[in-house]
Amino acid sequence: MADSKKKDKDLSYDELVAKRNDVKKQYMDLRFQAVVGHVDNPMQKRSLRREIARLNTLIHQQDLAKFRAAAAEAVAAK
Repeated sequence: MADSKKKDKDLSYDELVAKRNDVKKQYMDLRFQAVVGHVDNPMQKRSLRREIARLNTLIHQQDLAKFRAAAAEAVAAK
């Protein structure tokens, strides 16, 4: 788990969004399986939710960095 966190920090914005969408799809599939049938590991839902939250945090951090860079350029241009 710690290795994936380090790897995720190095991903670009588009790669993070794509990975988040993949994990969301896995989560929705798991939820569907839980309703319809049997799920082998019910704790997997928790880990997927946490991974989605972690990816959302990394995406938000990159958004803020872009915004701050643009604001710094605007202030420097004045």
